[in-house]
Amino acid sequence: MKAIIGISADYNYAGNKHCLGDTYVSAVRQAGGTAIMLPPGEDASLIDEYLDICHGVILSGGGDIDPFFWGDHPSSSLGEINPRRDAFELALARRVLERDLPVLGICRGCQLLNVAAGGTLIQHLSGGFCHYQKAPRDYPFHAIFIELDTLLNSIIGQREIRTNSFHHQAAADLGHGFIISARAADGTVEALESCLNRYALGLQWHPETMNDLFSQRIFDSLVKASSE
Repeated sequence: MKAIIGISADYNYAGNKHCLGDTYVSAVRQAGGTAIMLPPGEDASLIDEYLDICHGVILSGGGDIDPFFWGDHPSSSLGEINPRRDAFELALARRVLERDLPVLGICRGCQLLNVAAGGTLIQHLSGGFCHYQKAPRDYPFHAIFIELDTLLNSIIGQREIRTNSFHHQAAADLGHGFIISARAADGTVEALESCLNRYALGLQWHPETMNDLFSQRIFDSLVKASSE
């Protein structure tokens, strides 16, 4: 039986519709899994119903998270927020961690994992290092440096790779049980993972849009962990 991977979807207020990029679905399929959409709903009881049929979860990318959820005030640099999605995905992430289901957080999803575990975010990255590329989404824009003896290191198999980059926020204080597994050259957290869960990994980049061996290894590892 193929592993079923639930992927969190965006909610579009203007169009009253749920949205999910096909690149997430394709990445799961290529790794041998079956992808299903997890649309954000207002009924929290839906979460356990979703997770009862999922073997693993992807928290997808998207807009900014309301700083209210980690006890901060909104800065002038805060981008568009989605209250319905924030509330749903934070509850989803906490339940996934409690149930110890394999989970991969991508970009916003990485930040969401951190906040769900009690961590905080930098609302806007300052300085001369560019974290939001003006280049095709599959272009490896900058290097990241991976820590030894981490889940990410065991998946990737080397200490330095190049990734794409489309974010202006990043993890600040880490959530309970999380450690840093990769940084950019300026010290920005590029990946984090939980020491309390068998597979809880957050990546600040978008591997689903990159066509390289390292990105495929990430989705392969998620599907494998979800099959065990």
